[in-house]
Amino acid sequence: MNNMTVGLAMILLVIGNLIAVFSDALIKTLSEDIAVYQFVLFRQITAALILLPLCFIGKKTAFKQGLKWHVIRGHIWLIGAVFMVIAISSMPLATVNAIFYAAPLLMLPLAMVLFNDKLSKHAVGVAIFGFIGVLIVIRPTHIDWAAIAALIVAFTMAVNNLLIRKLPKQQNVFQTLFMTNIVGIPIAFALALYEGKPWDFTPMLTAAGSSSFILIYAGICIVAYRSSDASKIASAEYSGLLCAVAVGFIWFDEIPDLTMAVGTLFIIAPLLWLAKIESKNKALVS
Repeated sequence: MNNMTVGLAMILLVIGNLIAVFSDALIKTLSEDIAVYQFVLFRQITAALILLPLCFIGKKTAFKQGLKWHVIRGHIWLIGAVFMVIAISSMPLATVNAIFYAAPLLMLPLAMVLFNDKLSKHAVGVAIFGFIGVLIVIRPTHIDWAAIAALIVAFTMAVNNLLIRKLPKQQNVFQTLFMTNIVGIPIAFALALYEGKPWDFTPMLTAAGSSSFILIYAGICIVAYRSSDASKIASAEYSGLLCAVAVGFIWFDEIPDLTMAVGTLFIIAPLLWLAKIESKNKALVS
C-alpha cells in the first residue's frame, strides 16, 4: 500500500466517508435520553469483539508495539466518540457532518506543524473553499453546545488521522483498530459509572452496527493516510456530506434547501478539481 497513488487514496477516503455516514445515522435513531457514556462504552466493547479474531489474520505483530501512540490515539478517539453522540443527537445529520468536515482543514496546519508537510497552493485553496462551504451549510448565527461538540469531533478526527503516521507499520489494520478501541475501555467504563444511569443493554445492537460502519471508515483512513501526505488527500473527506444529505432526507425527513446545495457545491467541486490536478501532476512525473 505504500505505493498507492494519490487518486486511489482519495477514492478510498470517499468510500470510507460514505460508509461512516451510516454509523452517524444509527446514532441518530437513539432516544434523546440515551445514556451517552454507556453507549460509547458499548461501541468500544463491540468494536474490540469484532476486531479480536481478525487481528490474527495474516502477519501478526506484538500488540505492545507503539503502545504509547495507541494509548494517545485511543483516548482521543474516545473523546471524539462522546462528543459525536452529543452532536448527532442534537443537530440535523447533514449539518453536523458539515461541521465534522472541518477536520481536513484542521489537518493542513497540524500536518505542517507536526510533520513539516509542504502545502501546495491547490491543497490550501481546496481546504479554504471547503471550509467556506461548511460555513454556508451551517449558517452560524450563534454557537451552541451541539456545534461546539461537533467542532471538537472534527479536531479529534484531524489529530487521529495525522497520528496514524506514528503507529508501527508492521501491525495490520485490524490490530491497529483493536488497540485504538481496547485502550479506551477502562476510561469509558469509568465514565459510564460516573454517569450514574441504570444499565440498559437495549442499544447494544445499535452500538455494534455503528461500530461496524465506523471501523470500516477508520481502517480505510489508516490505509490511505499511511500511503499519502494528509495535505494531498484530506479534501476527499468532504465527499461524505453528499451522503449525509441523502441519508438525512430519506431516513429522517431532513429536507435540504438551496443554501445546503450551494454549500455542498463549494465543498465537492474543488475536491474534483484537486483530483484532476493531482492526476495531471502524476502523469507529468511519470
